[in-house]
Amino acid sequence: MKNIKEIAIQISEIPETICLIYAFNATGKTKLSVAFKDITKENNDGNHSGVYYNAYSEDLFVWDNDEEHNNENIKLDIIYSSLNKYHSLLLDSDLLEEKLSLYHPRYKFKLNIYEDGDREKGIQSITFYVNEDTEEPIKISRGEERIFIWCFFLALFETDSWSEEQDAHFFIDDPVSSMDEHNIFTTAESITKLINDTYPKKKIILTTHHIGLFSILADRMMKGQKSDKYKSDTAIFLLERNAKGELMLNKKGGAFLFHLHLLKTLDQAARTELFSYHFVLLRQLLENISSFLGKGGIGYSLSQIELDEDPNIIGDRIHSLSHKDSYKTQSNKMSEYEENLFKDILEKIILKYKFKF
Repeated sequence: MKNIKEIAIQISEIPETICLIYAFNATGKTKLSVAFKDITKENNDGNHSGVYYNAYSEDLFVWDNDEEHNNENIKLDIIYSSLNKYHSLLLDSDLLEEKLSLYHPRYKFKLNIYEDGDREKGIQSITFYVNEDTEEPIKISRGEERIFIWCFFLALFETDSWSEEQDAHFFIDDPVSSMDEHNIFTTAESITKLINDTYPKKKIILTTHHIGLFSILADRMMKGQKSDKYKSDTAIFLLERNAKGELMLNKKGGAFLFHLHLLKTLDQAARTELFSYHFVLLRQLLENISSFLGKGGIGYSLSQIELDEDPNIIGDRIHSLSHKDSYKTQSNKMSEYEENLFKDILEKIILKYKFKF
């Protein structure tokens, strides 16, 4: 049995630059990010060697509801931390607006510095508003708040703040908590861009409980258009507990890994609400089944499930639907045709291979 610190040490010794870790909620992902921070500081004379996004990062943002004045000056305060010295770079760029634009926010925002005007102290709070004429403060939803905080850190990641210090790695823990499903693909896009922009200089460690986010990123690193660049330098792990409750970090490979998680995710989506990015997961599931059966691509799987149309034509449609450039800026709900196609394929996969999940 390994404790969290031993798992963190194991990760620190991984030679690959890109490390993707899937884990169920309550497994210890956030504790792992803290343990990793601690052991890397120990190896760096007590100084931070990387930058982190986790639940503690989110806790730096606290609402001041201004109850005494009927919410007149409601704002999101930022608790002062070691990160404040880097905030000034956000004041002088459009990076935060750029990151947020992918999520199509319904609000505008204003970054407030300290009353003494000292920009070196960083940003003290954020005011949100809808009406640009009055700038009347509003409180955004929980989901919008999480997206804003994620984009805030993402923008910080992409400044030159970390040159020559805290420059070794980014550790990102569950950036999609409290996000709506249709924002998952957009978040995957933002992480992919972060990897593209920083590879191979910085090590990227991502932990998540969301099989959709995990599968999209793993698929891109191992099979995507740029996989020749990343595949040999990407490690995929499952953080889990065995039957005795002992914590383990298991390196994974092989085509059929995560298929039951994917099936459960896709089945639940088919019963509730389907978005375009689910075709990405469906394609990966089909590829995994084909590879497990000793074949390549999705064509073989499709040919085995008795579709009403030519499997090659259906395969082309799936590839097209899972590679739309428009997904980079928005993740739309499926059309009626797309929903029917998706549900038909999924139902026949489950019927053919008799999956139980």
